[in-house]
Amino acid sequence: MKYPIGIQDFERIIQDGYVYVDKTDLVYRLANEGHIYFLSRPRRFGKSLLLSTLKYYFQGRRALLPAPPPCC
Repeated sequence: MKYPIGIQDFERIIQDGYVYVDKTDLVYRLANEGHIYFLSRPRRFGKSLLLSTLKYYFQGRRALLPAPPPCC
């Protein structure tokens, strides 16, 4: 297993085969259900990776994102 220590770019993590915990359902909820968010997390806790994921999400590069689970 390759861990993305210090890598903050979502595209690089996916394309280079690093371990990634899929949180795209949370990204969808964050983008569609919320208003204003304050990302208060400790250092080295994934804030930059979250913003990178959001960047690719809003650019429409959903091919990088895992396929959604089947519904119902």
